[in-house]
Amino acid sequence: MDTFANLLGGLEIALQPINLLYCFGGAVIGAIVGALPGLGPSAGCAIILPLTFGMDPIAGIIMLCALYYGTMYGGAITSILLGIPGDSASVATTFDGYPMAKKRGRPGAALGMSFVASFIGGTICTIAFTFLAPSLAGYALSFGPPEYFALMFLGLTAVSAMTGNDPLKGFISAILGLACSCVGADLLTGAPRFTFGSIYLMDGVDFVCAAMGLYGIAELIHNDPRSSGYGDFGVSKKDLSLKKMFPTRDDWKHSIPCIGVGTLIGFFIGMLPGAGATVASFISYATNKKISPRGEKFGTGVPEGIAAPESSNNSASIGAMIPMLTLGVPGSGATAVMMGALMMFGMAPGPLMFQNQPDFVWSLTASMYIGNFAIFVACMLSAIYMVKILQIPINTLNAVVMAFILIGAYSLENNLFNVGLTIFFGLLGYLMKKIEMPSAPFVLSLVLGNLFETNFRQSMILSDNSPVIFFTRPISCVIMLIAIAVIFKPLLSGLMSRTRKKSEALS
Repeated sequence: MDTFANLLGGLEIALQPINLLYCFGGAVIGAIVGALPGLGPSAGCAIILPLTFGMDPIAGIIMLCALYYGTMYGGAITSILLGIPGDSASVATTFDGYPMAKKRGRPGAALGMSFVASFIGGTICTIAFTFLAPSLAGYALSFGPPEYFALMFLGLTAVSAMTGNDPLKGFISAILGLACSCVGADLLTGAPRFTFGSIYLMDGVDFVCAAMGLYGIAELIHNDPRSSGYGDFGVSKKDLSLKKMFPTRDDWKHSIPCIGVGTLIGFFIGMLPGAGATVASFISYATNKKISPRGEKFGTGVPEGIAAPESSNNSASIGAMIPMLTLGVPGSGATAVMMGALMMFGMAPGPLMFQNQPDFVWSLTASMYIGNFAIFVACMLSAIYMVKILQIPINTLNAVVMAFILIGAYSLENNLFNVGLTIFFGLLGYLMKKIEMPSAPFVLSLVLGNLFETNFRQSMILSDNSPVIFFTRPISCVIMLIAIAVIFKPLLSGLMSRTRKKSEALS
């Protein structure tokens, strides 16, 4: 009852006109930032941060928080309509979002599913945040290097689900991704690896450059310039009605379980410092592909392939708020910026924040419900106009999108090296398309490879080079056993199938 009373008090503050304005404004700006290739939530929060100087602390943080989860909605727009991820957390959405829009002629329905899945995932996790934040934060901090390694190992087992029709090409793609993840200064020794003397590679290959190249430039080059763009999608005006954008009964049937699994995965991974929405979306997509009855159709444009990553990345953005507020440990780059804003306002995130600044905490919590609903309604109403982007002639559209990609690449660190790196990955992506090599394993390996290696080496140091450490700690042991079961499941299934056929033949 105390929680409900506190939430009602926070709702009273959050519903003040000025706070509502900042909440809605932040969410809309977040959606725009998310849709622009190369920016993402961290850059968006950093850009908007100066505007909060002199604001009331509650209004300022409400705006930054709304911008954070607004980017999760916006990132899906270009991923679905153009096959170009707006930010790294939306890369997995392109796997089914773009095919559903282009091949199946349902761009409105694809956008609708992404917004609905984001809204459900965000709302469920906001409820969990309201009641469980302090206790869950302590549990998240119990993760050490062995637990992180086990989680990354489980994520890498998803490569087998993304290899497509030719497993060999899929695994070669994954190995290339792992090789790229090794570029940069060694995090333990500081020694440069595969940098070729370039200071720009000391921090490693920027994932956003790789994603924009592989899914942006490669798609633009691969497009037929003689096509009209809009006609390829086979969309009529009646398909752009609001009714058509809501999931059908069949869409709900297949997507609800994926939304549930994605929400749980996203919320849990979001609480882990350093993991973030990108890792959550990939693991959610791969996990749902493994357990879904229509898993073999993932990648062909099925709505559950959109629901899985979109529910997960929005959930992760809410989950990342828990360690920041309750322990003073940012769960992502965006929450690190927000934590800096809190300190700028003279607030100290940590266990005592719920006691010392209850008005702030509960008004922020209430604003999450309001902002999540507001951005959902705004996106659904504007989706009709978003889809009309497909009416632009393909040559004009390609030129504009290419400009956004290159500007986004430059804005990452304000240097031309990232522009060249993005173009390089664009050419690599085009080559991979030509030889029908899937890019999803490459991207997954690039995301998880560095975390995988670093946590493995840290675990070896802790255990004096004994791999037994992964099986002596309860959490890591359970995750490792699940990963091993995932690896050997196809082998065991095939063996059992052959045994059954032999027994039937003998009988």
